[in-house]
Amino acid sequence: MEPGGEWNAYVRAIAGFMSGVAPELISATDYLAYDDASTGKNWNLPFGYGTLVAASLPPEVALRLATPVERIDLTADGVAVSTRAGTVHAKAAILTVSTAVLANEAIRLPPGTEPWREAAAALPLGRNEKVFLEIGRDSAFGPDTHAYGNLRDPRSASYSIRPNGWPVIEAFLGGDGARMLEEEGPAAGFAYVSAQLAALFGSDVASAIRPLAATSWSRIAAIGGAYSCALPGRSQARGRLAQPFEDRLFFAGEATHPFDFTTAHGAHDSGERAADEAMAALRERNLFGRRGPLTAA
Repeated sequence: MEPGGEWNAYVRAIAGFMSGVAPELISATDYLAYDDASTGKNWNLPFGYGTLVAASLPPEVALRLATPVERIDLTADGVAVSTRAGTVHAKAAILTVSTAVLANEAIRLPPGTEPWREAAAALPLGRNEKVFLEIGRDSAFGPDTHAYGNLRDPRSASYSIRPNGWPVIEAFLGGDGARMLEEEGPAAGFAYVSAQLAALFGSDVASAIRPLAATSWSRIAAIGGAYSCALPGRSQARGRLAQPFEDRLFFAGEATHPFDFTTAHGAHDSGERAADEAMAALRERNLFGRRGPLTAA
């Protein structure tokens, strides 16, 4: 972009929403792969992703929350997954942690996995956060509406107003806006979006809204940001990260999808792909005499 160009701030704002980073840090090849596959549609889930995922699990599945993995080792017939609550032994493991967690070595992996960490480092997480405000007077805003703030300000937010008819406003901050929230805290985010909403809808809306909640994904060690964005010239890192290691460790998550990255459906499809790979590897292992109960972690 031309230095000081009239539309630079606008482009930075849009890039912040889509990728969470500045345009100069985005792989053009990666961006076009996503853009070509995009439907342009986003759907709200009435009860959230957590409820959807929990409801989709078979009743017999053992689900352990708040049990971070500290180390994964290869064993004679599988893997040993060390957690604060003990060690889980399995035939294989599927890793779906974020690229920030992989690149920062929060989990100790077996020797030889350095190329996977390098691939993760080439797919850093952008910054995206959300601020929620409660609407005290429903008449102040129409249901299921959308608005942008001043897009000549790269910190500007995208607003989802009364989604599903709820009395809330969801302000989506990307790139520079998310950095402001991360560095200055929720109070600064609430003040900024409240001022933008007043500029959009009139000063009287100030009395109709109040702070409700704000995210801090970049500050959570188990996440470290929003979704992955390939660095310029490094779009091939997605395919590299998706490769199995020693037919014991399998990698999934949005960052491993070749074109539906940054999306929930891309993460879901990558999980199915990794599960199919793990099952095929276990069948082949059993076929050649290393028989035993088929388990997974």
